[in-house]
Amino acid sequence: MAQAIAAQARPESFADLAEQVSPAVVNITTSTVVAANSDTMPMVPEGSPFEDFFREFRDRGGNQDRPRRTSALGSGFVISEDGYIVTNNHVIERADEIIIEFYEGGELEAEVIGTDPKTDIALLKVEPDEPLPFVSFGDSDGARVGDWVMAMGNPLGQGFSASAGIVSARNRALSGTYDDYIQTDAAINRGNSGGPLFNMDGEVVGVNTAILSPNGGSIGIGFSMASNVVTRVVNQLKEYGETRRGWLGVHIQDVSDDVAEAIGLDEARGALVTDVPEGPAREAGMEAGDVILSFDGEDVADTRELVRRVGNAEVGKTVRIVVFRNDGTETLKVTLGRREEAEGAVPAAQPGGGVDGEAVEGEVLGMTLSPVTDELREQLELDDDATGLVVKDVDPLAEAHEKGMRAGDLVTEAGQQKLMSLSDLETRIEEAREAGRKSLLLLVRRAGEPRFVALSLDADE
Repeated sequence: MAQAIAAQARPESFADLAEQVSPAVVNITTSTVVAANSDTMPMVPEGSPFEDFFREFRDRGGNQDRPRRTSALGSGFVISEDGYIVTNNHVIERADEIIIEFYEGGELEAEVIGTDPKTDIALLKVEPDEPLPFVSFGDSDGARVGDWVMAMGNPLGQGFSASAGIVSARNRALSGTYDDYIQTDAAINRGNSGGPLFNMDGEVVGVNTAILSPNGGSIGIGFSMASNVVTRVVNQLKEYGETRRGWLGVHIQDVSDDVAEAIGLDEARGALVTDVPEGPAREAGMEAGDVILSFDGEDVADTRELVRRVGNAEVGKTVRIVVFRNDGTETLKVTLGRREEAEGAVPAAQPGGGVDGEAVEGEVLGMTLSPVTDELREQLELDDDATGLVVKDVDPLAEAHEKGMRAGDLVTEAGQQKLMSLSDLETRIEEAREAGRKSLLLLVRRAGEPRFVALSLDADE
């Protein structure tokens, strides 16, 4: 019975689908002028008897030192009858000339409308004499593991080619902030980059971007950037010639089980704010130690989801953000900035607001700690207003060492309250125990970068 059902689910042929969508798939040829490579000639020791021979050989070549033109191949697809074409950024990056070859014959030169290296997407434009056949984007969120898909493109420069497979996995992340890849076993090879991944309705659900392979060829693990990501990027490139992503202005980390327990959160969820530099979030009253649970009416599972939601939000939009703070929730209204304008800005230092604590060392939670002194400020290159407890040593057998605490770290907060002295830390420990907590949350800075660390209170008994 199961075999009969599987046989019915499997399409008898992909021929109708291929015939329907092929006219919109294009081959892309790029050419680039590169500088001469002075390293192409053999290296010989100065004074060698072969030195004159190779110099004469190079001079006879004449053109060896001149710039030369190189070419590369890729794929793409037409998304409008007036000639907009989508491909990968790496296919056309640094190209001096881009030639589009159409399935039914003919070539046109393309211009670059805009690119987005973060998602590896580029939008091109040609000027056709008549309307072009095109394909539409589908809903990649509707693609399920096991669904049939078909990849088309120009693998290894062999020309138009189709390959079929299934969706192997969803929501894969490779290395980028906005990664949302569909994994497929449809054969994808070099030259397929930028080509479309179709569902059985002839809609583009992904842009073929990368493969996982030990030898450079397809082994059945290919990745296509999800169409719902690509659609937003393409719309912005078409309208602005660049991307315009929302920016919240916080540093965040995932909420682990021990961190959730330390702050009294019912489960490990949301995004823990480790720092709030100058920006939209600080203006709205967000604080380090807040856990972002909801963004613009949607629950936030982890940091990756928050980054995507913020990036997809409209610049200048005012959104409601629900944060967990002091055993309860608060709703903040934040007007988002633009990420592209904020990138490269140096995060503001956390304000100190105090004087040096007493210069007394002590061992707490497996660490030897000392209040910040002028001498330690100079040694560790801390800001003039830096306050807290400096880690001078960590017991290699302690939980603190296991969780990455090292000499030179600066502990600025415990239990989401500022530390000025060892007595402050001891007070936070007692308060946590009285509240029934099993761990204490520390805000730690290393080279100015903040992170939260939850340490078990058993370590101090």
